[in-house]
Amino acid sequence: MFKEITKDNWLLFAQQSYDNPTLEKEVEFFDDIKRFKYLKRLFRKYDITGEIKIRLILNHLIVLQNVFGAEVAVTLLLFKIDKKYWSVLKTCLNYLEYLYSHELDKVETDKNIEEMLKELWVEVLIF
Repeated sequence: MFKEITKDNWLLFAQQSYDNPTLEKEVEFFDDIKRFKYLKRLFRKYDITGEIKIRLILNHLIVLQNVFGAEVAVTLLLFKIDKKYWSVLKTCLNYLEYLYSHELDKVETDKNIEEMLKELWVEVLIF
């Protein structure tokens, strides 16, 4: 139905792709939409201060994948997240295995985030 995602049809695309069987109120949809804004803030903070809440970012990405599906979530993220933050986004999406190997192939991953995610993986394996 959508040939191209634009500023005018982004929300409609998100609504049509939203799949939350426990949805009771419209407010829940908009709470999930706010996750895009939260991610933008977290990426901006990392860019400015070098501090990142990697687990929080991963949690937001997982919730978005759960309610939109990986492909739609990635499409929505790429539209909403500034290109200057795509390296961080790509690194996290790769970690969660939400990207196809050819997606964002021209975008470099963030080495600092990769190291944090490796350490997080080791923590998961220990438990």
